[in-house]
Amino acid sequence: MQLVDIGVNLTHPTFARDPRAVVDRAHAAGVAQLVLTGTSLDESESALALCRELDEGGHRLFCTAGIHPHDASQWTSTTGAQLKALFGEPEVRAVGECGLDFNRDLSPRAQQERVLEEHLQLAVETGLPVFLHERDADQRLVQILRTFRDQLSAAVVHCFTGEKRALYAYLDLDLHIGITGWICDERRGTHLHPLVRDIPATRLMLESDAPYLLPRTLRPKPKGGQNEPAFLPEVLREVAGHRGVSEEQLALSTTHCAQEFFRIPPMNEH
Repeated sequence: MQLVDIGVNLTHPTFARDPRAVVDRAHAAGVAQLVLTGTSLDESESALALCRELDEGGHRLFCTAGIHPHDASQWTSTTGAQLKALFGEPEVRAVGECGLDFNRDLSPRAQQERVLEEHLQLAVETGLPVFLHERDADQRLVQILRTFRDQLSAAVVHCFTGEKRALYAYLDLDLHIGITGWICDERRGTHLHPLVRDIPATRLMLESDAPYLLPRTLRPKPKGGQNEPAFLPEVLREVAGHRGVSEEQLALSTTHCAQEFFRIPPMNEH
């Protein structure tokens, strides 16, 4: 089985000592392709540099470029142009991580909304898909997305943790959904068990969101409790069980979906 991890924070300091080993362990576990998440200008540039450094063949590592809503207040008059330059690089396959976070509110909500609209406009101009973050803001996110949706090529709500209302609103907008190890968390993720059945196979993708969200069902538990892409098969196992399909079937559909969404060439073409 070959999996695509659509959300890896490989620029996180906890991976700095040996990012190549993280990628190697992922590949050994069947996670053939990774999309590294850009969350600020610096992190987006670092993600691009890691793609180039660790992927000599150019078909295993890709990345996004954007400003996380936590950092929306850092947006300046030049940020859009700097991001647009990154979108011209072949490794950069999506606009984001961008969106709304009304849970932690680390940037003012009005600023988050304005910066999200800037990202969506860039996505319209470049034709790239959008990698979205949302916490406690689904209704406002839907309102903003509705204005742009007809002009956007595609968009994914990454690390979906919401309720049925939010999921159905996103699916009505023809959005993709990313599922993480949150679904493996018996304390807060069980509401996702019936919901993942409702996501069409052509809209469902898997992600680790590493180093966050270690699947709590994973055995044996890794020392230090840090998540990494090599553990994505545990998310596959959990989601397949709740969808009532085989792991092989889910691997095929989620990998195909991710390759189509990010316009990533299948591994068998190399």
